[in-house]
Amino acid sequence: MISFTARIFTAALFVAPLFAQLPPLPAPQMVPAVGPAGTSGPYAPQAILPGGVVVPLYPAGSPFLKADKVKEPEKYNMSGAVPGRVSSIVNIHNPSIEFHPVERGINTGAVIILAAGGGHRTLNVGGAAADFVPFFYNYGVNTVILRNRLRADGYVAEVDAVNDALQAIRLVRAYAKQWNLDPHKIGIMGFSAGAELSAPAAVLYDDFDKQHGGAGDALAGITSRPDFTGIIYPGPSPFAKGRTAPPVPKNAPPAFLACASAGDKVHAVWTIEYYMAMLDKSIPNVEMHMYGNGVHAGGLTDRKGIPFGTWQYRFVEWFRDLGFLEKPGVETKAAKDTAAFVAKP
Repeated sequence: MISFTARIFTAALFVAPLFAQLPPLPAPQMVPAVGPAGTSGPYAPQAILPGGVVVPLYPAGSPFLKADKVKEPEKYNMSGAVPGRVSSIVNIHNPSIEFHPVERGINTGAVIILAAGGGHRTLNVGGAAADFVPFFYNYGVNTVILRNRLRADGYVAEVDAVNDALQAIRLVRAYAKQWNLDPHKIGIMGFSAGAELSAPAAVLYDDFDKQHGGAGDALAGITSRPDFTGIIYPGPSPFAKGRTAPPVPKNAPPAFLACASAGDKVHAVWTIEYYMAMLDKSIPNVEMHMYGNGVHAGGLTDRKGIPFGTWQYRFVEWFRDLGFLEKPGVETKAAKDTAAFVAKP
């Protein structure tokens, strides 16, 4: 009788040569690549996910753009562990949006513009943008990845990047019919430094539209007001201590805020400051989740099962409650509540 150990050894003799004959692994497929530098015009931004429709925010020659920089290619920082995954982007001089639709059969018409963090040094589009495209797809929600300009590349985040966010909202609304979107379900969600765009976008839209809606503007008459905003472990908002706070519009959009508390104290304070500014004016449908356990950032990660790892499901519950997951063309509860609030004396 052959012992168990002998059988294992005999099997290994037959298996080992098979492994020795395996061919080399092929190269990863469909790896995003940066396009060439612009020659006759601005650099053409490339999609970072398959199927992305990329549209520059501003036309060539726009005063928003730096003529001496706009032809420079972006720089992709790729993941060292996941082939084809763009972790972050820098050298953004021709800001853009990248649209990802959902199937017509599940399309709610809602769209979320994703503003990634990165401390204004990089744009961390992996964990704070690209990962959310399939997540929101499951709920029939279209997504847009915003590629805004960075402080590290010589821009003023509080001006240039905020302008990019507001312009993105107008541009998405302009394409709403072509992209099968509901023009009343367009919002923006920002993470960390990206929330330094989504928070001011929720209060500065009137000024932006007045300043940039002239006769020569192709988007004149299209509002940059978001229909909702997500403010996730944010950097300082216009309501941060020491800043001159802008007036809160009576039709300020509903907002969803989430952050860890003591484990992310600085960002927690900034979260609370925005919430209190909205609460002080009784703006409807502003919801805040402050988690007792957790640290900064993390996107969709499970966080080892702590409640902070479920904030995205709390957002979906809030989003559904306000009517954004209904069929396109159905007036949302959010819109009704805002209209009723504005009508109050």
